[in-house]
Amino acid sequence: MTDLPYRIGFGYDIHRLVTGRKLILGGVEILGEMGLEGHSDADCLTHALADAILGACGLPDIGHQFPNTDPSIEGINSQLILRKAADLAAEAGYQIGNIDACVIAEKPRISPYIDAMKSTLSSTLQITPGRIGIKATTQEKIGALGASQGIAAHAVCLLLASKKQP
Repeated sequence: MTDLPYRIGFGYDIHRLVTGRKLILGGVEILGEMGLEGHSDADCLTHALADAILGACGLPDIGHQFPNTDPSIEGINSQLILRKAADLAAEAGYQIGNIDACVIAEKPRISPYIDAMKSTLSSTLQITPGRIGIKATTQEKIGALGASQGIAAHAVCLLLASKKQP
């Protein structure tokens, strides 16, 4: 599949905040009263990153790879989803150049957790933390995200061909 020296992918994910769930973002547990609702651990940052990698490869999204109708993966750690996306990219002849993401949340504050997220994600993806960008912003109290009803994430990924071109 390495018909191009590089490929770019984009991912987006959003989950509703609910009581009674842990809040996991970028593979890091964030203490608080609410967590994200979902079939997996609902880590919207990691889901957006996985979809960016899959999109760069021209592959179906994580909903296809890990359907929420499969009871055997209920509660799955999203780092396993991300690792699978990276493995599929490698099978297609690509390695991760870098990733960049933005988390959108009114609360909790994300910035204190960014270094831990980069560490976890770099371990999962087997890249250095310096190849990962994570930013956090608010929705300025506009809409459902601004009313703290959920958290969303956008991500991009650059894949580089890991094999010699024909």
